[in-house]
Amino acid sequence: MQNLPSAKHALIVAIVSAGLLTLAIHLLRPFAVSPALLPDAGAAWYYWKLPNPDFMSRFTAWGGYILHQVFMWGLILYAQRSGLKYSKKLHPLNYLALLGTLGFIILHWVQSAIWYDGLAQDTSVFSSQGSVIVLLVMVLVMENNRRGLFWGKKIPMMDEPGRVFKRYHGYVFAWATIYTFWFHPMENSSGHLVGFFYMFLLMTQGALMFTNMHVNKYWKATLEVFVLFHGTAVAFMLGQEIWPMFFFGFFGMFIITQMHGLGLKEHTKWFFLAVYLIAMVVIYSDRGFGMINEIVRIPFIEYLLAFVFACVTWFALKLVGGVKKRRISTRA
Repeated sequence: MQNLPSAKHALIVAIVSAGLLTLAIHLLRPFAVSPALLPDAGAAWYYWKLPNPDFMSRFTAWGGYILHQVFMWGLILYAQRSGLKYSKKLHPLNYLALLGTLGFIILHWVQSAIWYDGLAQDTSVFSSQGSVIVLLVMVLVMENNRRGLFWGKKIPMMDEPGRVFKRYHGYVFAWATIYTFWFHPMENSSGHLVGFFYMFLLMTQGALMFTNMHVNKYWKATLEVFVLFHGTAVAFMLGQEIWPMFFFGFFGMFIITQMHGLGLKEHTKWFFLAVYLIAMVVIYSDRGFGMINEIVRIPFIEYLLAFVFACVTWFALKLVGGVKKRRISTRA
């Protein structure tokens, strides 16, 4: 174990590799199939899918996804049952997870290059977005006990659900990231490239399970905040006028919740709030203050879902606890 590299060094290598892999997607795109796609049909339509899918396009997309999913779920289960402890060094299992992740990235590129289609052919475009939202909302509940939910204030009723999420979040997060990864073909549009880079980072986080970097507060905050840049950049690149909704929505999440887990001094927090407010005034003085309501849409949805997830989990725990007590009393 002493001779294994540190998780910090592995993370640095993984981030650099994520950048190089993203660049490779861009450079290798001319060598892949480029089918004629159907016209864009609106927000509920996913543009990058085959007009006439066949057995192999579906089989390779779903087959690759299922193999990747089972691979990661199997590693998580093995790690938990093996009683691994958090370490500054990589466990042998982390090597397997990192190399396996790289292998599936290459597999997905080959699959896209030959058969093109991803899971988008058979699923709703909103399912991919929804999987990432589930991930972000679960993080809010899990991190409540450490950083609070509103300006550092903790919500006590989220403590028990948060502990449950910490125990089982790996399976949900592995599904959210791997499903989203296989949802898209490996196109080289700017939106796809930013998205794949983000997916590579999230899959790296999963591969570093039971290491100190997996729970590093700065790295975790970086993964949360990156959705601000991803969502804003994609909307802006697509010419969508709602890009401020993503920018101020996710920036607001940072101000309200995420920055309070970084150990920042109070004056630094007030500085970030001032930057947020000044930027909001500048943008909406031109955009029109009648549209300022869009900045609360994302925070409202995420915080509402955080309470819904926590309440459902809390009631489920109480129900299970009540059933167990009744069984014990009946046996007695």
